[in-house]
Amino acid sequence: MKTDIEIAKSIKMRPIAEVAADLGIDADDLDLYGKYKAKVPLSYKSSEPRFKDPKLILVSAISPTPAGEGKTTVSIGLAQALNRINKQATVVLREPSLGPVFGIKGGATGGGYSQVLPMEDINLHFTGDFSAIEKAHNLLAALIDNNLQSKSRSLNLDPRTISWKRVTDMNDRALRKIVVGLGGTASGIPRETGFDITAASEVMAILCLSDNISDLKRRIGNIFVGYTFDKKPVYARDLKAHGAMAALLKDTIKPNIVQTIEGTPAFIHGGPFANIAQGTNTVIATKTSLALSEYTVTEAGFGFDLGAEKFLDIKCRVAGLTPNAVVLVATVRALKYHGGMSLKELKTPDPEALKKGIGNLQKHIENIKQFNLTPIVAINKFATDSQEELDFIKDYCFSIGVFVSVADVWGQGGAGAPELAEMVVESAASCCSRFKPLYDLNDSVVDKIEIIARRIYGAEAVDYTSKAKANLQRVHDLGLDNLAICMAKTQKSLSDNPDLLGRPKDFMITVREIEIAAGAGFLIPITGDIMRMPGLPETPASEHIDIDEDGNISSLF
Repeated sequence: MKTDIEIAKSIKMRPIAEVAADLGIDADDLDLYGKYKAKVPLSYKSSEPRFKDPKLILVSAISPTPAGEGKTTVSIGLAQALNRINKQATVVLREPSLGPVFGIKGGATGGGYSQVLPMEDINLHFTGDFSAIEKAHNLLAALIDNNLQSKSRSLNLDPRTISWKRVTDMNDRALRKIVVGLGGTASGIPRETGFDITAASEVMAILCLSDNISDLKRRIGNIFVGYTFDKKPVYARDLKAHGAMAALLKDTIKPNIVQTIEGTPAFIHGGPFANIAQGTNTVIATKTSLALSEYTVTEAGFGFDLGAEKFLDIKCRVAGLTPNAVVLVATVRALKYHGGMSLKELKTPDPEALKKGIGNLQKHIENIKQFNLTPIVAINKFATDSQEELDFIKDYCFSIGVFVSVADVWGQGGAGAPELAEMVVESAASCCSRFKPLYDLNDSVVDKIEIIARRIYGAEAVDYTSKAKANLQRVHDLGLDNLAICMAKTQKSLSDNPDLLGRPKDFMITVREIEIAAGAGFLIPITGDIMRMPGLPETPASEHIDIDEDGNISSLF
């Protein structure tokens, strides 16, 4: 059986100008990054829609497991399948972070015969977007420390209140807490700070929620930095940082266009994680696809409780988007894992474990319905799935009146999901746009957090540490109570305890602290032991990645 990278290398790609032409994009408008990737001007986002009633399809999943559920693979395969049934579809995805690529999860370009290409480029440096975000973020950090050192232009910043860290696109736990400014008076003011991973940067969040350059610059200016010694808030605009930071992002803000294995157009733009950030691609990429495509298939990171909730409560609200259908990806092996089966045994048929784990699927279906949306379950097929197990999931979905289809998109690409594509078309056509966010922005911060925790996670209650309570007061004092909520929570469980699998009940969510992302327009309650700078595993994936004299990369999944 071929690996993902072997399959990717066997495909003859179309010139990107040819792929873009399928969407009505003029070749002269493309900023080319070689033959197979390019950036698209922002003007196409606001162009007259090419199709009368473009449809937005959201793909999410049950709670992820170490076995992998293939949400991105299904998103790509679905877009390919829609094109096979004569619908013009584009897939819109996030950019991969180097942290997972070199860590444990691997890349984020799909798998098998449902991949986006060029796979190696996308998983590594791509068009340099992550690097530019990192530079813009760290420019603000440098300006903050420079102002602390300044005698004539000091803002009187209290170093103890500065909340802005630095970022790097790597899993590096040693950088979580550091001290800067050592080495004497010429080297700055010593203070404690740290690093987050670039995917968690507020600049990344801002890029993903901005509508144009002016909006980007405004949002960057609204980044909260800290307080002066006399308790006045300081923002990035006070440091005159927003113009230069936006300038660094002048190309980054343009969406990237590539292609799938079957030549389907794909926009890949922005890359926030969903467990520690909002987990969705850019508003600009999604709107560009909606302007140019009949069907836009987009995915939100991790399970529905994380990326999809944020897609609906944050991104759709900001951008005025309404999804026409929601696909929920499930796998036999993931549900068996949630039913208590060990990772090593998942290839063995076990209907009893499947029955025990079905509650996780049940809860995510219920969550979709809370937004007045209709779910379609896509069972991502693996070779080890037994027919009895597949039939059990299908029978369960039929019993509760939910569309369900087995999709073999890894092994067959778009040819493995015609039934799923037809279900999506039918569901999108019958959608009467009853979608509504879960909470009102004018609700109190505590109420918004509790609505998510109780209704989406199924928590009994929410507990706040003394630090979180102080953070709540700070949010109120700054007049930021009406911001959206972007929960930082483990992706492994509906709770904030990664060991509570399936559908846990009678648990409490603990909010450890609350970070302010005023530029992005949301607050980040940090729950449990979640970290905004991950660490590498005992055996990182990077140990197996190599390159030969001809430039061929191996073991990049």
